[in-house]
Amino acid sequence: MNRDRFVLLAAGGTGGHLFPAEALAAALGRHGIAVALATDERAAAYAHHFPAAERFVIPSATPSRRSPLAAAQSFVTLARGIWRARSLMRERRPAVVVGFGGYPTVPPVLAATMVGVPSIIHEQNAVVGRANRFLMSRVTAIATGFVEVRGLSEVARGKTTHTGNPVRPSVLKAAAVPFRPLARGERLSLLVFGGSQGARVMSDVVPVAIEQLDEMRRARLHIVQQARPEDLERVRSIYARLGVSCEVEPFFNDLPRRMAAAQLVVSRAGASTVAELSVIGRPSILVPLPGALDQDQAANAASLGAIGAAVVISQTDFTPARLAAEIAARLDAPEALTRAAEAAKSAGITDAAERLAALVIRIGKFAQQEAPQTETTT
Repeated sequence: MNRDRFVLLAAGGTGGHLFPAEALAAALGRHGIAVALATDERAAAYAHHFPAAERFVIPSATPSRRSPLAAAQSFVTLARGIWRARSLMRERRPAVVVGFGGYPTVPPVLAATMVGVPSIIHEQNAVVGRANRFLMSRVTAIATGFVEVRGLSEVARGKTTHTGNPVRPSVLKAAAVPFRPLARGERLSLLVFGGSQGARVMSDVVPVAIEQLDEMRRARLHIVQQARPEDLERVRSIYARLGVSCEVEPFFNDLPRRMAAAQLVVSRAGASTVAELSVIGRPSILVPLPGALDQDQAANAASLGAIGAAVVISQTDFTPARLAAEIAARLDAPEALTRAAEAAKSAGITDAAERLAALVIRIGKFAQQEAPQTETTT
């Protein structure tokens, strides 16, 4: 790796943090800039396809607020991670370190600020998370996924650039698929997913909601649903008994393509999900994850709810009766789906990765002649 052209991306924990980092890596690659990934052990297990020249596993942990012993162990792990990251910074000296939120970001970004390496954090949610809140006064620049982000200090606002949330190439490919308006009497394609933390409530509520629809409306549905392995048989058996066309699996590795094929999406409201719904342009019913300290998913969902692209339902109100009524209303008045799809599409930022790459290039003082590389045909 040419160290003069080396950007270290710090992301881990979940795919929601890795996806925007992956998109930035691809954008920087088009500028001829090499990328390395610093991640934690949990994410390292499924980051082998990440487009990085090198990968570094840095110890990290999320401090516990419930157990003093667990909190102490977390801080010891974070201290080990910071020590390891400082050694990495001094040895390799990246041009810029870019963090994507969550505690796996803390050791690499904090170490960069300690040794004078320029640093950027990207806040993908509409509320600043705890890790980024800790880092925001120390870093060189801040990029945001939303125009309005709660929790930024006045000092932080002075070094903030709105870039949007970078999305993967597969999402941009799916965005080229136009929304298919639902004709009266036609079958509705319904996509249901909730991520590792949210699929259980979908398994509990959605099949029962479908059961509450009358037989004619049920016959007009095709459901693609993510369910935890322990819920698969239960969900499949309900749909089979009802005679509903469905595909129920624990994981879909082509979720952007399935999102593009859907005419209505029921899901959680993680930042990546909201960004993908916007870029692809699909109407949704969003159920923010409850109990989150920062209520970030509620804020994310509100951005689509405010423009008519989504109906936002708290988990308390996410009952089978409420969901059945929402689905029935769209089957009976499908033009509402088209309006919501158009509203979602209007909020999509397709060039967020390039915007963030431009910020990295500026902060890292890369040569201006490093323009995007394009393929040529003969």
